[in-house]
Amino acid sequence: KAFFSRLDLQEGLQTLSVMQWLPVYIFLGAIPILFIPYFLVFTKFWSLAVLALVWLAYDWNTHSQGGRRSSWVRNWTLWKYFRNYFPVKLVKTHDLSPKHNYIIANHPHGIVSYGVFINFATEATGFARIFPSITPFVGTLEGIFWIPIVREYVMSMGLCPVSELSLKYLLTQKGSGNAVVIVVGGATEALLCQPGASTIFLKKRKGFVKLALKTGAYIVPSYSFGENEVHKQETFPEGTWTRFFQKTFQSTFKKLLGLNFCTFHGRGLTRGSWGFLPFNHPITTVVGEPLPIPKIENPDKKTVDKYHTFYISALRKLFDQHKVEHGLPEAQELAII
Repeated sequence: KAFFSRLDLQEGLQTLSVMQWLPVYIFLGAIPILFIPYFLVFTKFWSLAVLALVWLAYDWNTHSQGGRRSSWVRNWTLWKYFRNYFPVKLVKTHDLSPKHNYIIANHPHGIVSYGVFINFATEATGFARIFPSITPFVGTLEGIFWIPIVREYVMSMGLCPVSELSLKYLLTQKGSGNAVVIVVGGATEALLCQPGASTIFLKKRKGFVKLALKTGAYIVPSYSFGENEVHKQETFPEGTWTRFFQKTFQSTFKKLLGLNFCTFHGRGLTRGSWGFLPFNHPITTVVGEPLPIPKIENPDKKTVDKYHTFYISALRKLFDQHKVEHGLPEAQELAII
């Protein structure tokens, strides 16, 4: 009985660790968005609101210059429960020398990119142990860094804006041994996410290659096997009202927030139930061999296309070498659109 109680407790803590993740961002974001205007207009504590805004203005460039990471936050026990929920694993195929800087390109995006978060924004899978002397920075939407409190939280985990200004700074102004992690397909790729699918949005995504050429950073392919399995996305038949409303929501969401709206579901509070928690399916992020890139200040289109083709070949090779051991059939190919 005690054994099963321990199992139930562990599973409960794992579920709670995943449940808190997105609501915490909403809660932390709501505090300054609601209280700063309230304090400014309706209370005698307006000076606190002014101080918060002055600090934000003074500190505005920090998130684009490496941020303020915290080993303490990255090592929270919370993230280990989060890791064990799936579980998530990080696999190294080649060493990364601290003499260089790197762009770790990751695929697929999935619905939420759990693998990238746990493997690169926390130490739950032991990034610092697996890749000693390499400092990871995970690229995300810049708008997150405009919100007080939230920006401190995400910077503590090593997140940075996925903007040329920020990424170029990390790859050229902070010495060597830095690795920026970019989920290349972005939110567009989320719409391609389906269990069993291996389709990525890459043919037109060449900005990361151009950035690598401008900075001389090596490109490292990485693939998160299982990322597409943790949610089931619903796509309704064409010509139906549900499909019409789905496309309307997606179009409106894209115009207003610059994000793609996905209709998806997962499991509920208990295994086998329906809900929006991710399914307990293993996610393994395999990090491949660095692709050396020459430093060219103004690379032309032909050069960018050349190294983009090299990258696709390296990614296909990585996918084919590891797909079977992670549950995909030998005949399955990586579809690139």
